[in-house]
Parts: sequence; structure tokens; C-alpha cells
Amino acid sequence: MYPNLTEIMKKLICLSVLFFGQIFFGQTVILNKVVKSNQNSEKIFYKINANNSNAEYLGELEVQGFSDDDVKVFGMIYKKAKEIGANAFSYQPFETVDGLVQKFDEAHYRLNLYHVPANAFPKENNVFYLIASPYTKQAIAVNKDNIVFKPRTFIKKTLSAGEIMTVSTKKLLGSTIKLAAQENQPMQFFQFSAFSVNSNASGTAGINLKSGDITRLEQSYGQFLTTIYEELK
Repeated sequence: MYPNLTEIMKKLICLSVLFFGQIFFGQTVILNKVVKSNQNSEKIFYKINANNSNAEYLGELEVQGFSDDDVKVFGMIYKKAKEIGANAFSYQPFETVDGLVQKFDEAHYRLNLYHVPANAFPKENNVFYLIASPYTKQAIAVNKDNIVFKPRTFIKKTLSAGEIMTVSTKKLLGSTIKLAAQENQPMQFFQFSAFSVNSNASGTAGINLKSGDITRLEQSYGQFLTTIYEELK
């Protein structure tokens, strides 16, 4: 008897949907190494130095393929990390056959996963990061300096006592923020955008506050972006 062509067609359609769905989103996140897990309900997920002596190594996560939907990608990474109780990560570069460190590839990278006691995270008080849109080149004024941000880039600035820094998008009806040093003020992350961005519904990670086209980011998400984006020197 001939195979049931209807059933074969149904299977081919299902496979096609899965295949093209993966192409259109473009990114998968895999836990490719689990050494141990840590039972906790912590919501933070911060970047650390791989040499942090307080960090307990839990495993390794691998990201394959590229997507410019950074919020969704971070959500996938966050979910995988929390499966083994990780609250910290570091970038783990690939090496060439000659043992040289490869340049970061946004379409294929690895993150080491850790658990760190909540009081053992390094502090960067009165530091802020300005992060570009993933799509749009944009000129930003920081005090009297005009800085051109290419997509997927960022800069790091430090606030001094008594200093006020003004950041402006320089657009008609654009946003302006003023930043000043305060005692024990934790690091802050701001991203420029010219489009609508939705908050993460879970409230555990992603975008928190928005003021015009300058968005203040939740710290875990901001630290992730400054890992996968390029720093402007």
C-alpha cells in the first residue's frame, strides 16, 4: 500500500513551521553544561568577572543564531539560567585552533553561569551606561560633547561629586535627563530608542522605566546589553 499522503503532508507542514519559525526568530539558547544547581528564588542576574573568588560555577549556556529582539533573547537566557539557580554570568569567549581568543560574535556566544552571595557582588557606584538602539545610528549630547552612537554600541561614564551631567537626544520634543552623583548610588543604564518598547510582563527582567526616547533599564538587562554590545572608546 502507498503511504498516507495526507499524513505525510501534515508532518512536512509541521516541520516547515518549526524550521521557518526558527529562521525568523533566529536564535536558540542551550544549557550545554550543568555542573551543579543552586536552589534559590533570587531574581537578579548580574555580570561578573570570571575570576570572582565568591562565584560558584554552575554551568555554561550557549546562544546560537542572531536576533535583534534583545528583550526576548535576554528573557530566554534568563529563564535557562534560573533553571539551575544562576544569579550571575560572565562572557566565555571561543578560541581558535591556535589558542587565540576569537572576537565576539553576536550570532554565536557562550556565557558561564554562577551563583554569587547577594552581598558579594562588586559595586560600581555613580557609574552610568548610555546604550544605543539596536537599529538606529543616533547623535547624543552629553554635556557639551556630541557623541555618535552606531547601533549596538555603548559608553560608560562616571559621575564626580558636585557634577551634573546632562544627556539629550537633541531631537525636537526629544528627551533630556540630568544625572548627579549620590552616596552609594548603584550603576544606572539608559538606552536610546525611537520606537515603542514594551515592558517585560514578568517584572523580573527587561525594561522598567521610560522617559520619552531615553529608557532606563533594569540592571540585569543593562548588564546583558553591555556584554553583547560594543563599547565606544
